[in-house]
Amino acid sequence: MLIGCVREIKGGENRVGLTPAGAAALAGKGHEVLVEKGAGAKSGFPDQEYERAGARILPAAEVFASADLIVKVKEPQPAEFPLFREGQVLFTYLHLAPERSLTQFLLERKIAGIAYETVEDQGELPLLTPMSEVAGRMAVQVGAHYLERTQGGAGKLLGGVPGVPPAKVVIIGTGVVGMNACTVAFGMGAEVSMVGRNLAQLRRIDDLYQGGVRTLAASPATIERAVREADLVVGAVLLTGAAAPRLVSRQMVRQMRPGSVVVDVAIDQGGCIETIRPTTHQDPVYVEEGVIHYGVTNMPGAVPHTSTLALTNATLPYLLEIARWGVPDVFRKSSALLKGLNTYQGELTNQGVAEALGLPCQEPGF
Repeated sequence: MLIGCVREIKGGENRVGLTPAGAAALAGKGHEVLVEKGAGAKSGFPDQEYERAGARILPAAEVFASADLIVKVKEPQPAEFPLFREGQVLFTYLHLAPERSLTQFLLERKIAGIAYETVEDQGELPLLTPMSEVAGRMAVQVGAHYLERTQGGAGKLLGGVPGVPPAKVVIIGTGVVGMNACTVAFGMGAEVSMVGRNLAQLRRIDDLYQGGVRTLAASPATIERAVREADLVVGAVLLTGAAAPRLVSRQMVRQMRPGSVVVDVAIDQGGCIETIRPTTHQDPVYVEEGVIHYGVTNMPGAVPHTSTLALTNATLPYLLEIARWGVPDVFRKSSALLKGLNTYQGELTNQGVAEALGLPCQEPGF
């Protein structure tokens, strides 16, 4: 198969969809790899490394025009729409639930859109996990930064000091993002509360931290009390493929102390905090109801070397499967990739996305 990897053009996005080692693995299986000039530069992978791996370096237009499969990190941007060919295969994060115009484009161009975030293997989301780990850890790091008075925050040190209490961190969601946010917040000495609906997971957290992290069963009243007391709220909710539920209302945010911070990692799926809206690395925060809001939609793009390595570690085995079998045969071979298929031959094939956008869903018949 002819595989193309292009430079990301979304604002502040410094990752790349394939490392030189990944290109070498594909080339070693007899596939041809095309890489856009400069695609890996911001992740610390110069063109020469891709060339040594057996890839060809080309301008973006030639990569799009030639490749059977395009591998990316983020969803296509409007400027890239005209470059896609009808019927191409796209392997990337799509997050279509809040993206009607992108969804319509993929349907009109009959793109086989395989979304990293909905590839599911034995109940796990293996291609979402590495970036969720990065984003979860970054969320607390970012929140601690914006709690500083020089950044407009309340002037609180997350871990406090002897004789002075630590800041209070509330994490809503106990999945991969939430657990990684908890790891960093607890490690920094914050007073951490985890809010979730999975009681078995809450029990595991209680055992793991030996009571050092407060666990709360999710309900509107519980969330309201926790948010009201928090210095930092991390939104870490995920419904696979679907829009995130709005669990923190504007009224709840209004009750937070001025200079508190919210970081909503669920922003890629619309966000779980009513007052959140998408922001960029160039302009990451705004103040609403006296609270600092951070809604960057591609948080791991700030640490692209780490993120790109972690992402390719996870995506490469699936990419090799797609390249080996091709479309549609790979969907007969891999139930995980079939679950990742969001659009195919002009049909929307993911139920969660369809419900979020109010569009019909067609079960793919493979």
